[in-house]
Amino acid sequence: MVVARSPKAPRWPADMPDATAVAASYEHCRKIARAAARNFYYGFMLLPAAKRDALCALYAFMRGVDDISDEPGAVEDKTRRLNERRAEMDRVLAGDDIAGPVWPAFGHTVTTYGIPPRYLHDLISGAEMDLTVASYETFDELRVYCYRVAGTVGLCCLHAFGFSEPRAPELAEKLGIAFQLTNILRDIARDFAMGRVYLPNQDFRQFHCDSSELAQGKTSPEITSLMRFEAERAWQFYREGWQLLDLVSEDSRAALWAMARIYSGILEKIDARSFAAKPGRPARLSTGEKLWILARARMGWLGETDALRNRDRDWRRTGGPVGGHSTR
Repeated sequence: MVVARSPKAPRWPADMPDATAVAASYEHCRKIARAAARNFYYGFMLLPAAKRDALCALYAFMRGVDDISDEPGAVEDKTRRLNERRAEMDRVLAGDDIAGPVWPAFGHTVTTYGIPPRYLHDLISGAEMDLTVASYETFDELRVYCYRVAGTVGLCCLHAFGFSEPRAPELAEKLGIAFQLTNILRDIARDFAMGRVYLPNQDFRQFHCDSSELAQGKTSPEITSLMRFEAERAWQFYREGWQLLDLVSEDSRAALWAMARIYSGILEKIDARSFAAKPGRPARLSTGEKLWILARARMGWLGETDALRNRDRDWRRTGGPVGGHSTR
C-alpha cells in the first residue's frame, strides 16, 4: 500500500479560539529546540516554516520524555511521571485541552501530519526501559530499545517531511537506529556513570573485554576490536537508511541530509580517535563544522556523505568487518 504524502501544515485562522495558544506553543517549542537540539536544529533550519515548527514541537515533547528518565530521582517517581505524560498525551490526541506549553503545538503537529500515536507510545516505552534495564544481552534486545527511543523519532519526522514510497518507514527507522548507535558509542562513559551499559554483553564476551575498562577510556587490542565492530554495525545502518534521502519530499531533503551528515560525522570522529571513549570529552562536531554542513545543504550539495564514502573506502581496504564477524 502506498502511503499518502503528508500535507503542508495549515496556518490556523486568527479568529479560531485556540489559534493564539497554538502559536504561542510553537514559539515555546522553537525556543526549546534552539537551546537544546545542538545537532538536529541545524537540519530544522533548512525546512519550510511549517515543517520546521512541526519538528520543533515533536522535539520539545520527546525531550521532555527523555529528561524524565535521565534526571536524578527515584525510579518509582519517574515511572509515575512517565505514566502521567502518556495519559496526558492520550488526552491531547483525543482532543482534550491539557495545561502545558508544549501540548497545543504537539497536538496540532500530530493531527496535521497524521503521525501514528503508536510511535509516540513506543517512544515513552523506550524511556521506561532506561528505568528498568541496565544492560542488554544481545543486539536483538538492544535493537528493540533503539527502535523505541530513536527509530520512532525517525518515523515521526518522516511524516512531517512527507513521503509516498511504502518502504520509506523502514528506512526512516534504520536511520534513527544509526543515530542512536552513534549516541551510544559517543556517550559510553556518561552512560556507565548512570549505571547503563548499552553495548551487548554478548559482544563483550566475544571480544574478551570489560565494560568498566571501556568506560574509563582504557585501550587494548580487544577494546579496539570491539569498538570497530560496534561502529561498523552503526555504519551499516547509515548505509541502508541513507536511501531515504530520495524518498522524502523534495523540500525536506536538505534537512535530512544535514542531520544525517552531522550524526555520521560524529561517528567519523569516534573512528578518528581509534575508538577510545574519552571520559568527559564525548566526540562532537564543532560549530564551524556544522555551519559548513549547513552551507553545503543550502547550496544543494546532497551527494553521498563524505563520512560514508570514506568509511566504505576504509572498510574495503580491510576486507570487511573486523575479524570477519557479522555486524547484524
